[in-house]
Amino acid sequence: MSGKRYDAVVVGSGPNGLSAGIELARRGLSVCVLEAKETIGGGARTVELTEPGFWSDVCSAIHPVGVVSPFFRTLPLEKWGVEWVYPEVALAHPFDDGDAALLLKSLEGTGATLGEDSRAYQDLMRPFVERADDFFEETLQPVRIPSHPFFMLRFALKGLRSCTGLAFGKFKGRKARALFAGCCAHSVLPLEKKGTASFGMVLALAAHAINWPCVRGGSVRIIEALAECLKSFGGEIRLDHPVRGMRDLPDSRAVLFDLTPRQVVEIAGGELPDGYRKRLSKFRYGPGVFKIDWSLDGPIPWKAEGCRRAATVHLGPTIEEIAEGEAAVWRGVHPERPFVLIAQQSLFDETRAPAGKQVGWAYVHVPHGSDVDMTERVENQIERFAPGFRDLIRARHTINSAQLERHNPNMIGGDIGGGANDLRQFLARPVPRYDPYSTPNRRLYFCSSSTPPGGGVHGMCGHWAALSALRRVFGIKN
Repeated sequence: MSGKRYDAVVVGSGPNGLSAGIELARRGLSVCVLEAKETIGGGARTVELTEPGFWSDVCSAIHPVGVVSPFFRTLPLEKWGVEWVYPEVALAHPFDDGDAALLLKSLEGTGATLGEDSRAYQDLMRPFVERADDFFEETLQPVRIPSHPFFMLRFALKGLRSCTGLAFGKFKGRKARALFAGCCAHSVLPLEKKGTASFGMVLALAAHAINWPCVRGGSVRIIEALAECLKSFGGEIRLDHPVRGMRDLPDSRAVLFDLTPRQVVEIAGGELPDGYRKRLSKFRYGPGVFKIDWSLDGPIPWKAEGCRRAATVHLGPTIEEIAEGEAAVWRGVHPERPFVLIAQQSLFDETRAPAGKQVGWAYVHVPHGSDVDMTERVENQIERFAPGFRDLIRARHTINSAQLERHNPNMIGGDIGGGANDLRQFLARPVPRYDPYSTPNRRLYFCSSSTPPGGGVHGMCGHWAALSALRRVFGIKN
């Protein structure tokens, strides 16, 4: 493709692609970000999905790791309109009897909702809460020798265990076990798998370090701020620019892909050695999701009062029910009582819905590529803990895994995490390599969630990929 020559081209304008562009541009390099769609953002978009005036986050909605991201902390995102909104309760986990366990910023306050496991929970989390900055600096980077080896070894001895192994070994009661299992289920793995405990610990620790906020006006505000930041350093963004092959790229010294391995092989396979390309082709994708957005005539009528003070609610009253549902998904089965993840941002952000109205956001895990409509099962679960919910529904918007991939080809089979999170692949994604962002072709790099530290709106995959390109292509040390 002829035209202007850039130092670096980034393919994809999700949070990681924009972050990679910012890191390169603020070092004085010329950068162009290419986006196939007419709008930027990847999964971080906010649109009127159900009715005019009701603003729904298309994919990402709650951002616990965004606030603790070491890279985002170097950017004046607030200058360009990012206002973090903190709920009173980070996460509520209701039970059939109308009670709920609550994940609060206060470690002691959280323990007070866990009954007999109050002390055990606090003992598990306190060493890492007290060194939260060190913890997130370590966990949001590639796998390498840590700067605080004994501290991180202490975490690894717990986090590398399975969710069920740690929960049943550490906690005696249903509340702590269920709360922990719900956090671990963000791994989108059977909870008996090694390493699933780390997901629960990281998310719980993020709540204690900073809370689980949303963004006033929607997740798109993060994207808009990143775009403005990129432009402030001279970076460019081209919309409606699909990349199907290397010929679709402007001339540049480096190319960074905010894409998963399958797309990179399709686009640049001819530029990569056969052995490396074959290893990329073996990259595994995880289960998909089925997502629903609602416009509502009022707040969800939860039986548990704590749920009405939380931006995020997990539905699955026991660790056994959550574990059974997540294991079923991996067997290709759609559970009758799925684990449901709910966000109710409009309780805390009045810009999301007209006065007196609300929006609801939820998804469940389903088998890879599923086209099954899970609406009734999801709403049955909500009614179980919030009788009368259906009476408040004005309109709904649903999207299954097959539709999700058509909407965003990066979400293969509906996988929103950039690839399966099993222990081997999570520690060495996209393939085992000392520098996971680089490829054998010195010009080409991965900067997507298919690299460490994986999914989430934190920009760290893009940041680390940019640092790799800066070293290898431009001779700029970090």
